[in-house]
Amino acid sequence: MTITQAGTRGVPAFLLISFGFAWAGMAGAWLLGFSLTNPLVQLPFGFAPALAAFVVRRWVTREGFADAGLALRLRQAWRHYLAAWLGPFALVVVMLATAAACGLWQPAWPTAGEWAFVGVLVLIVPLLTPVYWGEEFGWTSYLRLRLVPDRPVAATLATGLIWAVWHYPLAFFGYIEFGNVVVGLAVWTVSFLCQEVILGWLRISSGTVWPASLAHAGNNMVLALLTGAVLGEHLDATTTTVVMTVPLALAAGWIVLTGRLHDRVG
Repeated sequence: MTITQAGTRGVPAFLLISFGFAWAGMAGAWLLGFSLTNPLVQLPFGFAPALAAFVVRRWVTREGFADAGLALRLRQAWRHYLAAWLGPFALVVVMLATAAACGLWQPAWPTAGEWAFVGVLVLIVPLLTPVYWGEEFGWTSYLRLRLVPDRPVAATLATGLIWAVWHYPLAFFGYIEFGNVVVGLAVWTVSFLCQEVILGWLRISSGTVWPASLAHAGNNMVLALLTGAVLGEHLDATTTTVVMTVPLALAAGWIVLTGRLHDRVG
């Protein structure tokens, strides 16, 4: 996929809008006493990257939306949708195995209520896909294509790093509390880098932004939620994040080592 020079010139404006709108909103909500763990408070910030991408595409570079991946491509990309939908549940299994192997969790057969909760998540995640599209339309479907366009791995890692930094204020506004903020943010950053590899692969191999949006919903509502539910009461935030990152790192490593980060639509 070729990106014009005009397209790359839109990156500074995209970053300014994405960071400015989100960081100002996070700080304002915190100062007004709103909890940033509240999904309704988070919702406007999640659409800052989409807003930035729309403004830049429409009015700054005027390049339009031809490469935005807005078409659903359900018939061509159904395998990617399936992987994005059910993949986070497989990651949870690896996370639990890691926690058990490290002595951080004692395996126990789930109760009927816990199975029911998982079943609800299976149904809810696709419904939340449009919410997480707000980030993916910006990061993975705009920025990633314009950072080092001829080096897909470098572009993906750079996008993941920027995406991680965009989240950093949440570590100071009550969303997540690391005992050692420097170490915690470093681990969190690795988690974002691994996630962006997975999301980038889904985006470029499917030819549409929607599987990445679905996987993003799954990562938040399945992997992160269940990791916190299982380990959060017994472990600190940094250790919990490390355990959650293990399956993400395995999946990301497989994608990179097998050369799946390319710009050819599957």
